[in-house]
Amino acid sequence: MRPNPKPYILGIHAYTPGKATASDGRALVKLSANENPLGTSPAALTALADARIEAATYPDPDARALRKAIAELHGLDADQIVCGTGSDELLNLAAQGFAGADDEVLFSRHSFAVYDIAARRCGAIPVEADDRDLTADVDAILAAVSERTKVVFLANPNNPTGTWIAPSEVTRLHAGLPRNVLLVLDEAYGEYCDPAVQRTGFELAAVHDNVLVTRTFSKIYGLAAERIGWATGASHLIDVLNRIRGPFNVTVSGQKAAVAALGDQAFVESSRDHNATERARFVLAITALGNHGLSAVPSEANFVLVRFEGELRAEVALNALAEAGYAVRHLPVDGLRDALRITIGTSQDMARVTACLRALCGEVA
Repeated sequence: MRPNPKPYILGIHAYTPGKATASDGRALVKLSANENPLGTSPAALTALADARIEAATYPDPDARALRKAIAELHGLDADQIVCGTGSDELLNLAAQGFAGADDEVLFSRHSFAVYDIAARRCGAIPVEADDRDLTADVDAILAAVSERTKVVFLANPNNPTGTWIAPSEVTRLHAGLPRNVLLVLDEAYGEYCDPAVQRTGFELAAVHDNVLVTRTFSKIYGLAAERIGWATGASHLIDVLNRIRGPFNVTVSGQKAAVAALGDQAFVESSRDHNATERARFVLAITALGNHGLSAVPSEANFVLVRFEGELRAEVALNALAEAGYAVRHLPVDGLRDALRITIGTSQDMARVTACLRALCGEVA
C-alpha cells in the first residue's frame, strides 16, 4: 500500500526547461530560454544587492509597492493587480480558480506547454484548437468552444512560434466567447511588440469581467532568476487568484528589483531595440538560406523559430550548434521536430550562430 496520486496528475509531462550544457557537460551560451542577452537593468541589480539586508524578514505579502509601480507605469488600478512567482504561477492559478474536473481548458496548437499542465493539474481537460501557419486561429478557437469550456489561453506573442495576432483579432476572439469563459491573455513577450499595440489586453481587462492579462519580469526586464509575474483583470478575478496564490509568493529582493526595473524604461527600450535589430538581421540571414530548406517563422518575440525542411535536419543543426558552443531549443514533443527555437542573443552570438548554420548548408562564410 502507498499513497496514490490523482490519475490526472499522472497525465502531466513535467515542463522541460531549455538546456544550458552540452551532452558532455560543457557550459553553452544559452539561447534556449529566451532570456535577455543584455542582462538586467543596473538599477535593478543595485536593488537586488541592497535587499540582502532584509533576508531574514518576510516580504510584503501583497506586494503593494510593486503593484503601485506597475499601475502607475501602465495606467492601471493597483487594486486590480496581483503578483505571482513568475507569470507561470498565475497561469496555473487561473486554471485552478475557474476550471475543475471534466471542464475544458482551451488553447491553440503549438502554444505554451504550461497551458496543458495547468489544465491537467486541476483535473480539467486540455483541448487544442487548430492553428494556421503556426499562428493562433481565432475562428478555430471559437469553433472549439463547448459548454464545458471554462478557460481559454492565448499567448500573444506566442511561445514557441513567436507569431502574433493583431489587436482586432484579440478583440474578435473575446467578443465571440461566452461571458462565463475566462480569456487569459498571456503577454510574457508583450513588451517586445510595438508600444502602440501593447494596450489591447489592458483595455479589454479594464471593461470586461472575463479577461485576465498576465505579464512577467523574466523576459525584457532580465529578472528571470527572481521569478516575478503579475496579472490584471476585474476585481472578482483578482480576488480568486489572491485566495489561492502562495503566501509571500514574491520575495523581498524580487519586489524591490522589479520596482527598480520599472523605473528604468531606458533599459527596456534598449532591449527592445536590440532585439528588433538583431532579429531582423538573423531572419534575413535565414531567409538567404531558403534554397537549403531553412525558413524563419515571422516573430514578434525575442526568439525566432527556424524550420529545417531540406537536407539539413534540425537535430543535426542542434548538435552542430552545441559543438560551436550554443544551446538552442528543439521541441519535437510539441510537434515541431523540424524546427529549432533560437533566442536572440548578443550581436556576436547571433553572427556566430548564423555562421554555423551557413557552414552546415555548405555556404562560404
